[in-house]
Amino acid sequence: MAEGKWISYLRVSTQRQGRSGLGLEAQRQAVADYLNGGEWTHIEEFVEIESGKKADRPKLAAALAACRLYGAKLVIAKMDRLSRNAHFLLGLQAAGVDFVAADMPHANRTMVGFMAMMAEDEGKKISERTKAALAAAKRRGVKLGGDRGVIPSAKSRKKAVEAIKERVSSRAADLAPEIDRLRAAGVTKLKAIAAELTKKGIPTSRGSTVWQAVQVARVVAAIELDRARSART
Repeated sequence: MAEGKWISYLRVSTQRQGRSGLGLEAQRQAVADYLNGGEWTHIEEFVEIESGKKADRPKLAAALAACRLYGAKLVIAKMDRLSRNAHFLLGLQAAGVDFVAADMPHANRTMVGFMAMMAEDEGKKISERTKAALAAAKRRGVKLGGDRGVIPSAKSRKKAVEAIKERVSSRAADLAPEIDRLRAAGVTKLKAIAAELTKKGIPTSRGSTVWQAVQVARVVAAIELDRARSART
């Protein structure tokens, strides 16, 4: 039974199909059938008119951005509507967006489970190689152990800070279109923007459902910084 927030993504291959609705109505019905029952909110629908062989999917990118923005899941009618190529399925995982195909509702779990098993297997191999290397070093007389406390180097600390900044910048990029729409509609005060984001159910970067003016200020600052950087390049 479906619950939570959902973004739907529909795709047809030709302009003619897009204009006639051929294929789209069947996909909409499949999505509606999947969402039938439960407590859920359908936030937005994205329709792509593009060949499945092409990698450039602007509507899919917009749908994924909307999922991140609202903390929603992506629902598609059929697995092949997303792609017949695993590239996009792996891209979804990298995008940090959960998705469901109405015709194969358990496919996502299976694929993620498979990838998790592969990662686990690689982790075991790394662990085994590490243990073998330590044993070999011990046999050579290398003293192991000592102070187990790890003091991060300046380089490591710098990388950690850069990673945090990257996450903030990524979230700001997702929020930018929504904040631009609010400002264009006359909602310009930080407190008012915070109230609107809260009303729309858009979560903060920490997952809270309530926005504060100070959080909006940080996001706006990150957006303006990103735009200033883009203008210089």
